Amino acid sequence: MRTVFWENNELKMIDQRILPGRFEVRSYHGHKEVAQAITDMVVRGAPAIGAAAAFGLALAGFESAANSTSGLLADLEPAAAVLKSARPTAVNLAWAVDRLMTVAGKMKEERSADQLRQLILDEAQKLADEDVKINKRMAEHGAALINDGDTIIHHCNTGALATVDWGTALGVIRTAHEQGKRIHVFVDETRPRLQGARLTAWELEQYGIPYEIISDNTAGYFLKAGKVQKCFVGSDRTAANGDVANKIGTYMLALAAFDNGVPFYPVVPASTIDLSLAHGDLIPIEERNPQEVLGLEFEGQRVAPQNAKARNIAFDVTPHRLVTAIVTENGVVYPPFDVNLKSIVK
Repeated sequence: MRTVFWENNELKMIDQRILPGRFEVRSYHGHKEVAQAITDMVVRGAPAIGAAAAFGLALAGFESAANSTSGLLADLEPAAAVLKSARPTAVNLAWAVDRLMTVAGKMKEERSADQLRQLILDEAQKLADEDVKINKRMAEHGAALINDGDTIIHHCNTGALATVDWGTALGVIRTAHEQGKRIHVFVDETRPRLQGARLTAWELEQYGIPYEIISDNTAGYFLKAGKVQKCFVGSDRTAANGDVANKIGTYMLALAAFDNGVPFYPVVPASTIDLSLAHGDLIPIEERNPQEVLGLEFEGQRVAPQNAKARNIAFDVTPHRLVTAIVTENGVVYPPFDVNLKSIVK
């Protein structure tokens, strides 16, 4: 089953906020609903967000009452802006919306308004189908880096739930497992929203892959003790020099891996590589509601004092010097990234 899919003239998405306790699929009929779902993290993960936004733009086309292609495109412009503003860090969101708007703009003279609406939906479906194929190609490249018997640390969730299907970094791990390699995964909890403990652990159980959940600040211990052979993570945006923006805590994991000589591999679709940004300091970093930190409970009791304040930075940037190689659908890219990444972004 896909994380994001079109069925019966509506967008459907697995609600990732309530896993693993409940499995529910929600339906969406308008682009503003989709944008809110992205903001609220009903759907999350850069590729899944991109697909959701693409289908959201298709919904905007059907919402429009315009009878002309020029009128339809005029209605799509503000809808595109709403969708692109839902979350700032993941480049796939804007990439997907811009791709559909470009296709619509090129075909506006050759199609009726209704034909253009269908074209936008068809392009959104094409984008979603491509994501699955891309993930499986990345998985084959990445799985070749995993040896039989490896223990791997994984941060956040990069599996089927973070994409349309299959996954990026977790897709690599899944493929290695299906190849018969005996692997074990240490799953970072990934605070404060616990995507590792809630989502990655749930996915690994579905695949039958052995795992143990560890608190984020335990990773350094296992790396120093020589109990980890590889680190695999995702990326929400990768700069032209190989700096990687990913879920908060990735930078600390990369530092510990580098200090202990453990290979660190981001798994990155080419659509997530932003060659327009020279380095990672230019990547916009999302800061989310402090309540995600302050609302944490332990044994049914609120952890923080009632009047406490918090900062909730959602992403950090790992400098390219800490990255061993970047896995893409077009192959594994090694340093110098500022030269070699350009050759795989097609």
